[in-house]
Amino acid sequence: MNLTLATDDTGGPEIFASLQGEGPSAGVPVAFVRLSRCNLACTWCDTAYTWHFEGDNRPHRDGIAYERKANQVTLSPAETAERIAALGQNRLVITGGEPLLQAGALAEMLEHLPDISVEIETNGTVASPARLDIRVDQYNVSPKLSHSGNPADLALIPERLDAWAADPRAFLKFVVASPADVDEVLELQRRYRFRPGHVYLMAEGTSTAAQRERQAWLSGLCLKHGFRMSDRLHIHLYGDTRGT
Repeated sequence: MNLTLATDDTGGPEIFASLQGEGPSAGVPVAFVRLSRCNLACTWCDTAYTWHFEGDNRPHRDGIAYERKANQVTLSPAETAERIAALGQNRLVITGGEPLLQAGALAEMLEHLPDISVEIETNGTVASPARLDIRVDQYNVSPKLSHSGNPADLALIPERLDAWAADPRAFLKFVVASPADVDEVLELQRRYRFRPGHVYLMAEGTSTAAQRERQAWLSGLCLKHGFRMSDRLHIHLYGDTRGT
C-alpha cells in the first residue's frame, strides 16, 4: 500500500526539514512529511492543496480548486522512510491533510524508522490503530470549532475526544479567530476534562500581521483561563509557503 503525499513547489513529495512551528514542540528541529487527503473541509485551511481538488464543492475562502494530479504524488512506505532518514533529523512530524486516513501505510513506513521520535498532527476524528499507535510519541490534536465551517457531528466526535482526553501523549490545539471561539473551547474543556497544560490556543492567520493582531487579545484570554498559547513560528520565518 503506497502513501499519497502532497507536493512541494517543484512537484516532488513534500518531505523537508524545518523547525516545528506550533504547539508543544515549537522551535524543535524536525523532519516533516505532509500527506494528501482530508475528511474535513475548514474554510480557512492553509493547506487546501491537500484536499480541495477540482470537483470538490466544499467551500474554502480562497475559492481555489487544485488539480489533483499536480498536487498529489504516491511513494512506497519504504521510499518515503528513506527520504525522511536522509534529512538527518531525530524527530518526525507527520502532517496533512489528515494523516490518520493513511494509518496502515504510515505504520509500515515507521517500521523502517525505528529510532525516530514521531509526532502526528490530526484533526482528532480518526482513531489510530494499534500498529501505528505503538510508534507515536506525541499527538497534536486540532479539533475544529464551528468557525471552521465543519458540522459538529463530523468534527467533534465524542468518543474520539474522550480518547484524546485520556491519552497523555495528546495535546489539544484549537485554532481561534474570535473571542467567541474561546467560549467553545471552554465548553469542550468542561465536557471532556482535557489534561491541565495540554490545551493550546492558536490564532488563525497566515501572516505575521494577522497573528499579532489576534494574539493581542488571545494572550489575555489564555492568561484568564489557564490555556497555553501557541505561536506559528514558520509563518514569521518563511511566510505561508510549502515545504517550510
